[in-house]
Amino acid sequence: MATQETLSRDAVLTALRGVALPDGGDLVSRDLVRALVVEDGNIRFVIEAETPEAAQKLAAVRARAEAAVAALDGVTRVSVALTAHGPSAPRRAPASAPAGEPPALKIGRHPTQGPNSVPGVRRIIAIGSGKGGVGKSTVSANLAVALAREGWRVGLLDADIYGPSQPRMMGVSKRPSSPDGKMIIPPVAHGVTMISIGLLLREEDEAVIWRGPMLMGALQQLLTQVRWGELDALLVDMPPGTGDIQLTLCQKFDLAGAIVVSTPQDVALLDARKALKAFTTLKTPIVGLIENMSTFICPKCGHEEHIFGDGGVKREAERLGLPFLGELPLSVEVRLAGDGGVPVSATDSPVAEAYRRMARRLIENMS
Repeated sequence: MATQETLSRDAVLTALRGVALPDGGDLVSRDLVRALVVEDGNIRFVIEAETPEAAQKLAAVRARAEAAVAALDGVTRVSVALTAHGPSAPRRAPASAPAGEPPALKIGRHPTQGPNSVPGVRRIIAIGSGKGGVGKSTVSANLAVALAREGWRVGLLDADIYGPSQPRMMGVSKRPSSPDGKMIIPPVAHGVTMISIGLLLREEDEAVIWRGPMLMGALQQLLTQVRWGELDALLVDMPPGTGDIQLTLCQKFDLAGAIVVSTPQDVALLDARKALKAFTTLKTPIVGLIENMSTFICPKCGHEEHIFGDGGVKREAERLGLPFLGELPLSVEVRLAGDGGVPVSATDSPVAEAYRRMARRLIENMS
């Protein structure tokens, strides 16, 4: 039986110090290990390279790192993600601009004629819900990663200004830079280009206390002053409800469609119908409904329980003639992965396959 000391973070880091890099040093000395989680024999961490090109060269290192950790006593499972925190070809900062200085959002109105497109972005897809607590942000992060694993170039915008959670779920903590003081260089995590108001705040728990015009200005700046690059889709993780953010996005920008997330329970479906009605009123097509927390399977006995009801979202999609993208389980694994900064869809778990199927359906629908 493994001791707590055997499975400590120090033990894992010691093993990773033995994984040499092609250009010298090791994973720990070069500070490439991120989001390390050690829990009951399950080890998860991210190897974060400078650029996507550098990440590709570390594929063999990832395999050796996984093997080194798996060899530790008491380890039952190892999950290693390989990602990059920078774009492929970042521009050099002008001599007069302080390199790496994080940009500040300009609070106030940002007049924009609509509907507008975002340069380089083929599709903007809003992901909304009628109420909070249905797992919309978790679905957004995992669907973005699943789409990237299916070959799409994907961006993720955390538009939940009051409650930004994507930095934690995507394992990103480094503040973005703005070499020219105008355009923001977004980080890349798990193959997804992402930005969030949470990355621009001084502290992770800093409260955003803004009125409607400030919210709209921040959203427009995050869409138009971020160097997204060439994307097949930009997913926008919306705040719950039908407020200022929804109005601004749907009226000012050219959306390819919206996805609505709900649990199968009747109360959640009541609010989901309001979200569907809002998107329809704003002339935004619905490209899919997702039923989250559809079922719970006990990890000890295998008993399946439909805690929040069974199939309500699918029946609603059929009733309205809307695309149904699939069902997702209520899973401790999803929660642990999100808290650890490695979305479960970046792993090879059965839950990840559910997201992959959903991503394939969305790609087929959008095509």
